[in-house]
Amino acid sequence: MITLLQTDEVAVEQMKQMIVPDSVQKAQLAQAINEISHLKEVDFQSLISTFAEEAIWVLLKIALALAIYMVGKWVTNWVLRIMDRAFARHSVDVSLAKFLRGLVRIVMIILVVLAAVQTLGVNTTSFIAIFASAGVAVGMALSGTLQNFAGGVILLLLRPYRVGDFICAQGQSGTVEEIGIFSTKLRTGDNRIIYVPNSGISTSIVDNYSQPELRRVDWTVTISYGDDVDVAREAILEMLGADARVLRTPAEPVVVVSNLGDSAVELKVRAWTANDNYWGLFFDMNELMYKELPKRGINFPFPQMDVHVKQN
Repeated sequence: MITLLQTDEVAVEQMKQMIVPDSVQKAQLAQAINEISHLKEVDFQSLISTFAEEAIWVLLKIALALAIYMVGKWVTNWVLRIMDRAFARHSVDVSLAKFLRGLVRIVMIILVVLAAVQTLGVNTTSFIAIFASAGVAVGMALSGTLQNFAGGVILLLLRPYRVGDFICAQGQSGTVEEIGIFSTKLRTGDNRIIYVPNSGISTSIVDNYSQPELRRVDWTVTISYGDDVDVAREAILEMLGADARVLRTPAEPVVVVSNLGDSAVELKVRAWTANDNYWGLFFDMNELMYKELPKRGINFPFPQMDVHVKQN
């Protein structure tokens, strides 16, 4: 019993110690508020001063970076205008001019942006290292695209064909409309657009039908066995000689027997003409020989079969 009473007395004393009078609590609260207000006032003023200084410095750097960017952009446009005038004066190929112009523009813009970022205090070395690493990864992922880019550079430098040429490459034929960085745009005779990757064209055989000034036109004419070859030759040479598009150089037109077939004698006809007149001469002479040779007693054979019936 005594022990319990002593325990209660100890608990009461502890509770009395925990209870703080109102006057003491008010004094402590006022002191805490005063200290906090004084501390906040001092820190706030220092913060405002530091922020103002930093803000002015940042604004100055931003203004300088913008000025560098605007000046760099003006210099880029000025360089591009000089390049355009130089290309026009020296009659540089349109495709090559566009490629070089675009390449110089991209390089100069990257340099201007790096200079502006450097002005802002950013360490561009880290950016360059990141871009280089990313470039290696992207290059490995886009190896085919990079091959097309390299092929485009080779085509623009070596120029095996130009815009407007009729070519045959990678099994596709058409008129070159654009030599891009990654592909060549062809327009076919039936007005289809075909994009051929530059990597394939740069490493394969390309037939350029438009580059030479003169071309030889070949015809194959079949006549029946028993027809006079000399008469056929004379008639064909007469038709060729009457056409102003047929040239006498680098060689005179010729008509020779090229093959003795199963049911016909094949004549090979050859004549030279200007490149622009190739198809016109070819089609016109086909029609003319079909109309005129029968008038000279020359017949055009066709495959036939003789059937013999035996009766027992």
